[in-house]
Amino acid sequence: MGSADSKLNFRKAVIQLTTKTQPVEATDDAFWDQFWADTATSVQDVFALVPAAEIRAVREESPSNLATLCYKAVEKLVQGAESGCHSEKEKQIVLNCSRLLTRVLPYIFEDPDWRGFFWSTVPGAGRGEGEDDDENARPLAESLLLAIADLLFCPDFTVQSHRRSTVDLAEDMHSLDSCEYIWEAGVGFAHSPQPNYVHDMNRTELLKLLLTCFSEAMYLPPAPDSGSTNPWVQFFCSTENRHALPLFTSLLNTVCAYDPVGYGIPYNHLLFSDYREPLVEEAAQVLIVTLDHDSASSASPTVDGTTTGTAMDDVDQPPGPENLFVNYLSRIHREEDFQFILKGIARLLSNPLLQTYLPNSTKKIQFHQELLVLFWKLCDFNKKFLFFVLKSSDVLDILVPILYFLNDARADQSRVGLMHIGVFILLLLSGERNFGVRLNKPYSVRVPMDIPVFTGTHADLLIVVFHKIITSGHQRLQPLFDCLLTIVVNVSPYLKSLSMVAANKLLHLLEAFSTTWFLFSAAQNHHLVFFLLEVFNNIIQYQFDGNSNLVYAIIRKRSVFHQLANLPTDPPAIHKALQRRRKAPEPLSRTSSQEGASMEGSRPAAPAEPGTLKTSLVATPGIDKLTEKSQVSEDGTLRSLEPAPPQSSADGSPAEEEPSQTWREQRRLSSASASGQWSPTSEWVLSWKAKLPLQTIMRLLQVLVPQVEKICIDKGLTDESEILRFLQHGTLVGLLPVPHPILIRKYQANAGTAMWFRTYMWGVIYLRNVDPPVWYDTDVKLFEIQRV
Repeated sequence: MGSADSKLNFRKAVIQLTTKTQPVEATDDAFWDQFWADTATSVQDVFALVPAAEIRAVREESPSNLATLCYKAVEKLVQGAESGCHSEKEKQIVLNCSRLLTRVLPYIFEDPDWRGFFWSTVPGAGRGEGEDDDENARPLAESLLLAIADLLFCPDFTVQSHRRSTVDLAEDMHSLDSCEYIWEAGVGFAHSPQPNYVHDMNRTELLKLLLTCFSEAMYLPPAPDSGSTNPWVQFFCSTENRHALPLFTSLLNTVCAYDPVGYGIPYNHLLFSDYREPLVEEAAQVLIVTLDHDSASSASPTVDGTTTGTAMDDVDQPPGPENLFVNYLSRIHREEDFQFILKGIARLLSNPLLQTYLPNSTKKIQFHQELLVLFWKLCDFNKKFLFFVLKSSDVLDILVPILYFLNDARADQSRVGLMHIGVFILLLLSGERNFGVRLNKPYSVRVPMDIPVFTGTHADLLIVVFHKIITSGHQRLQPLFDCLLTIVVNVSPYLKSLSMVAANKLLHLLEAFSTTWFLFSAAQNHHLVFFLLEVFNNIIQYQFDGNSNLVYAIIRKRSVFHQLANLPTDPPAIHKALQRRRKAPEPLSRTSSQEGASMEGSRPAAPAEPGTLKTSLVATPGIDKLTEKSQVSEDGTLRSLEPAPPQSSADGSPAEEEPSQTWREQRRLSSASASGQWSPTSEWVLSWKAKLPLQTIMRLLQVLVPQVEKICIDKGLTDESEILRFLQHGTLVGLLPVPHPILIRKYQANAGTAMWFRTYMWGVIYLRNVDPPVWYDTDVKLFEIQRV
C-alpha cells in the first residue's frame, strides 16, 4: 500500500501547486519536500501524475511557484552531489528531483519568455549559508549540469565504491578522481567494473535528465546560417566540468563494449530484463548530442599523434575546438582503441541482421540510427579513425549493415532520414581510394535481403541495392539519386570485375535515365546520365581486363548509347517527349530489368504503417555543395581541383546563392516541371548534349561490335558464355582515347549538412523516447511531427 499512498500524496502536492494563486515561500520546506522527500515514484508515475496542462497552467498563472519548484529541485541535486548520497533517502530524493525536472524542463524551453530562466542566478537562493560568493553566483543551469556530472560518478549510487570500510564513507566528492571510476573498459581504461543493474538504472535516469537539458535545441527553429552553439552542451563539454574526460570515455566505452546477444542463450532477452540496453541507448544519445559541433565553422580538430590515450585532459588551451568531447574524440589515436570502437559499432549495427534458426531468439537493438550518427562523427572529427576503418576489410562490416538498412527502409516514408545518413556515410567513405579497393572482396555472407540472388563481390551488392532503391524506393528519395551515383562513380576506377547481375542493373539505370521524357522533365536529370557514363568510362579505361560482363552488357544495349548521341534537340521533339511523359508517370519501369528471385528468407521492403509518426527534415544541399572534386595524380595522391564556375543558365540555378536558397532551389527545381515554372529549351539541351562523354564507349563499340558479330556468324553462336570468353581475352590497348584523369568527388563539410544532422538527430531522439514520452506534445520548433 505504501507506494499507492506516496503516489496519492505526490498527486495532492501537484494539485496544491497548481491551485495556489499565492507564491509559496522557498523556505516552506514542508510544502516542497512533498515532491521528493516522502515519495517513491517511478519516472512513469511522475509523467502520469504531472499532466502537461497543469505544468503550463502553473507556468502562466503562478510563475514564481514553477521557478521555486525548479530551483529547489536543482538545490536538492546539488546537495546530493555535495554529500555523496550516502543514505537511501538521499538517493531517492536525487532520483525524484531528476524525474521531476525531466518532466518540467521541456515546458520551460517551449516558452521563449522562460528560456533565460535557467541561465539567471537565483537571488538569495537559500544557498548563502557559509558558501563562497562566486559559487552562489552560478546560473541555475550551470549548477544543475555540474551536479549531474558529479552524481554520475557518485560511489555506491552510480559507480562501485572503492572503499571497503563503511566507516570512512565520507569519500570526499571534491577530491574524488573520477578517472578511476570510468564505467567500462575500452578507450583509455583497462578495468571492467562488475555490472550492477541499480547503478545502470541510476545512470540512465541522470543521463535522461542531461539529455532533457540539452534538448533546448528542439525549441529553436532551424537556422542554416547560425553556427549557434547549444549553451547547455557548450558549458557541459567545457573545462568547467572536471568530469568531462571520464564521462566522455564512460559513454563511448559503454556503447562500444555492449553485446546484446551476451552469452548467446536463445530467448534470454525474454526471460530477464537487460538493464544495460536502456543505459547504452541513453549514452549513445547523449554522446551524439555533445558531439553536435559544426566542423565546417571551426578549425577542424587536428590529430597530433603525440598525446597519450588518457593524457587528453591538458588544461592549457588544447588544439582544436573548445568542446572537450569533440576534442577528445579527435585525439584518440591508438590502434587498439580504434579496433575496440570499430568492432563495437560493427557488432551493434550487424545485430538486426543476425539470423538464427529460432525466430526471435536473439535480442534486436533499436538504436542503429544513433550508432550511424556516432560513426559519422568519428569519421568526420578523427581522420586517423577514418583511415584505420579503410585500412582493412573491416570496413565491409559497416558497409553490409548500412546496405541492409537502406534496402529495408526504401519504401518507408518515415525512414527517409535513415536513408540519408546511410548514403552520406557511404559518400564520405567513397572519397577514399581504399574503399573502392575493399569492395572487390567476394560477398559470401548471405544476409537475407529483398534483392536478386547474385554471385560476386561487395561492389555488386552495393550496385544491386542502389538499383533497387532507385527503381522501387518511394518518391521522396529522388534527391538522393545524385549521391548514390556519385558513390558508384567514386569507386568505379577500382572495381576489378562486376557480375552480370550488377552490369545489367547499371545499364538498366542508364536506359531509364536516358529516355527523352525523363531527361527533359527536370533541370538536373541529365546529371544522372553523366554520372553513369563516367562510371562506364572509368571501368573501360582502368579495369577493362576483368570486366567482360559489363563490356558484354554495353554491347547488348548499344542502342541506348546511339540514342543518346542522336538526342533530338528541336522544340517539336522536346514537346513530344514531354507529352509522352503525361501518359507514363512512373519514372522508372522495372520491366526491362530482369528481376531474379529474391534471396531466401528475405521480406519485401514494407511502407510505413499508416499513422506512423515521423519528424520533418531540412533539405540537404545539392551534390555540388556536398562534394569537392579532386583529381587522382599518377602517384595515387589526390589534388583538389578549383571549383569550376557554376553553369548558371545550363543548370537552371543562379551562380551565387545563399546555402539556404540553394536548398529551396533544389526543392523548387525538382517540382518545377510539375507546376510549369521551368521548361526545357533547345539551347539548354544543346549546352549539355555536346558534353556527353561518349567517345570512349563509341570507340569500344566501333571496335568490338563487328568482331562479336563476326564470331556469332562464323561459329553460329547463340551462347553468351562463348562471347564472354572472347571478350575476356580481348584487348583495347592502343585503340581507346587517352585515359582521362580519375575524378573523385569527396564529401566536404558544410553548414547545410550540419543543420540536416542536427534536425535528424533530434528527430530520432524525440521519436525514440516514448517511455516516458519526454517531449511528446510539446511545442518543438526544430522540426514538425507528421503522420505518414
